[in-house]
Formats: sequence, structure tokens, C-alpha cells
Amino acid sequence: MTQASQSVSVPPVPPARSERSPGVKLVIAVLIAVALMVPLLMIYGLLWDRQQQAETAQASIGQGWGGQQTIAGPVVVIPYRATETTTVEENGKDVTRTVNTIRNLYLSPQTNKADVVIKPEKRKKAIYETVVYESQIAGSAEFVLPADIARYGVTREALMLDRAEVRLGISDARGLVDGNSLTVDGTPLALQPGKGLLSTGNSGTFAFVDWSAAAPMKVDYKIGVRGLGDFKLIPRGVDTRWTVKSSWPNPSFGGDFLPATREVKSTGFTATYAVPNLALGQAQVLTGDLSPPVTTNYGPRESYAVETAPNSAEASGGTAKAVAISLIEPVDLYSQVDRSIKYGFLFIGFTFVAFLMFDIIAGARVAPAEYLLTGIALVLFFVLLLAFAEVIGFMPAYMVASAAIIGLLTFYSAAVLGSWKRARFLAAMLIGLYALLYTLLNLEAYALLIGSVLMFFALAGVMYMTRGIDWGGIGKKEESGVA
Repeated sequence: MTQASQSVSVPPVPPARSERSPGVKLVIAVLIAVALMVPLLMIYGLLWDRQQQAETAQASIGQGWGGQQTIAGPVVVIPYRATETTTVEENGKDVTRTVNTIRNLYLSPQTNKADVVIKPEKRKKAIYETVVYESQIAGSAEFVLPADIARYGVTREALMLDRAEVRLGISDARGLVDGNSLTVDGTPLALQPGKGLLSTGNSGTFAFVDWSAAAPMKVDYKIGVRGLGDFKLIPRGVDTRWTVKSSWPNPSFGGDFLPATREVKSTGFTATYAVPNLALGQAQVLTGDLSPPVTTNYGPRESYAVETAPNSAEASGGTAKAVAISLIEPVDLYSQVDRSIKYGFLFIGFTFVAFLMFDIIAGARVAPAEYLLTGIALVLFFVLLLAFAEVIGFMPAYMVASAAIIGLLTFYSAAVLGSWKRARFLAAMLIGLYALLYTLLNLEAYALLIGSVLMFFALAGVMYMTRGIDWGGIGKKEESGVA
């Protein structure tokens, strides 16, 4: 057998992979980016769930400490005899009946001055932390029975002054601490539980006082109460003046009246309130108690809003107004993570654009699976951010999560793009994006302006680099020569 007659087996040559057009590659990248919006939305659900768990933990702390506190008073409540005329139908005829009843007259102080000291404290349950406080209120109020009491529909003779009560409203009486006292003209009175004011859910404390002499009366009171969330004060009287001090450096002032003066330092704050009766729009003498403020919660913790049972007979005096002071955290990590997630499409978009430019311009082939894995890594950043932020705080968590994802994608893109030089470019871009996002989170007022300008220049850069690309064909457009 000759050498020529021997058959030589040649391995089959695999068919060359067809090159996709730039337009098809763009469509694939866009579809994968859109698909990645689904896990981003799932992270929103995770964020909401963790926020609910944090609020549940805060509520459990409040169950043993005291919830949102609303303080009202003091107010002198005087029973009086009244006559009511009703018409009923008997045997087909209208019959008028007169009934003698006992109702309450609510007398606000002529002046009410108080010094309030709020002592904040941080409490933790598991990984969740919240700010609680103990407030000490020391005040003095002066009461004068108006000589023209009859103009309010109540005669002097109908007043049962020997059965008067001095009431203080406290929305969550569980927070009361030891050392509370009340004196009338220097005489200490025993405080009784319950019988607060309607504006605080009928919760609070009171003391019996015999005011038969109807002489001007001075009431000195000291109240210590613990709470969580907002601290609110309801002004009652012709002239109300409060001075509120605390060592908390990040207060938020809200409600129906803002402080007349305020001083906020790193060591705490001091705020003074001066609320005249004309601003309250309430008479000094009322035949019905004031209902709770229209907005019963000025902070984010709705579970501590004042709740009252309907009582139309007692709520005929109008609606109370309140001032609110919140001891807020300087950085709410859940709101920061929420805002970060809203910029997730920017990270996916810029990274995919970089991959696409390396693919259609530099010739580095990027498979759809590689787009998908890169996008998943970018989405994972927000999960890491949330997980670490609950433990070590937002800024350290941001640095850890961004460093982890930048390092991961740098090593991965070196293999995908076939060059460490290209990988370093991608790393520099991601570093710039994460630094920009952190800046946007801290410049909330200018976030939209900076973000929109950045997107404009990014789009302009992509349009410039792809101006010679034949999106429907393979490669660049053929330049026609001029004869």
C-alpha cells in the first residue's frame, strides 16, 4: 500500500460565529437592562419589609417606655348646674320636658409659663435603634374667674366651685415617672389618675381643689414623662410661654406654632414659645373641651397618634392646636437607601453603555450572559448597602458595598473585555458613579439638576463615539470617496 493511497482524516472546521449588528447588540443590552428592573423592584419590597420591622421594634420599645407624648394644661374644670329642655312625642303629642343636669366649665389660665427639659437616650432592640426621651416640665399658671362669667351662658350661682378640678392632659400616662407634684397657692394637692383632657385622649392626671372663695389662684406643677417619637405641647390660656431645652443636636420643629426664638448647637438646642390667646382663636372660658389637633402626628410614627373616643357633649369647645418637637436622627438610613435604589438604572445604564462601546468599537465581544451577570452584581450593591447599613451605619456600609462591587466587576471585566486597561477604565467609571451618587444623596435640593446634566453629557459622549457606526450592518459606515 502506497503512501498516496492512504486516506488522511481532517477534523471538521467549526462554522464561524455570525457577528451581530450593532443595532441587535444594542437591543439585547436594553432588554437585559429592562429585565433587571424586576430585581430592583424586589429590593424595594425588601426595603419596605425591613423598615416595617424597624418600626415594630421601635413600637415594642415604646410599650415599656411610653409612646408619643402630648401634654396639655393645666385647666380648671368646674362643674355647674344646667337646665336642658327637650321635646318628646307622647300619645301623638309633643311634650316639652325640663331636665336638670351637671355639665363642666373649662377655664384656661390667665398666664402659663413652663420650663421643659428633654433628656434624650438611645435604645436598641436587636440591630434596631431608636431615640427615646424623658421630659421634665416645671411650670406655673395663674387662674382668675372672670367677673363677666354670665356672658358665657353660665351664672355664678350655678358654679359648683367646691368641686373644681385642676387637670393636666398626658396622652400616654404609662410614661409618667416619680416626683410629680401640683400645688395651689403653695398648698400641695394629691394627684389622681385619669380625668385628663379630651385633646390628649382623656388621659392624664388631676387634683381636687376647693375654689369656693373664687380668688385668683396660682398653680405650680412638676411633671416628668417618658416618651418616644414626637413631643407635643398644647397651649391653653390667655398668654402661654414655654422654654424648651435639650442636649439633642438635631431637633425638628413643627405643629401649628414655631418657636419665637431658637438656638441649635452641636451640644443641644434651646427654643422659646410665646403663644397669645388671639393666635389660638379660643375663648378663655369654654363650656366644652377641646378636641385633639386636626393633625395628631407631625412625625413618621403614626402608631403613636392620639386616639380619642367620640364625645360630642365634651368636644363642643373647638379644636386644639399644638406645637411639636421631634428628636430626629441626622441620617435616616432607610430613606437614604430608598433614594439610592432610585438611581439604580443609572449604574446599569452607564456600565452597559461602556460594555457596548468596547464591543462595537474596540471589538471586544460581550455575550448576553455577561451583561446579565454584570447587571446582577450592580443590583446586589443595594442589597449589600441595606444589610450593612442596619449594622454599621449608612456611610460605612456605602463604602463597603461599593468597594466590593467595584472590585468584583473590575476582575470580571478584565476577562470579559480581554484587557486590564479596559477593566481599569470601567473601575474608574464605577468609582466616579458611586462618588457622584453619594454626592447626590447629600445634595438633595440639587440632585435632579446634577443628575440630568450628567445624563445629557453622557448621551452626548455616546452619540459622538457612535456617530460612525452602521447600526443596521456590521462595523462602521463606509465613507464614500469624492472623485
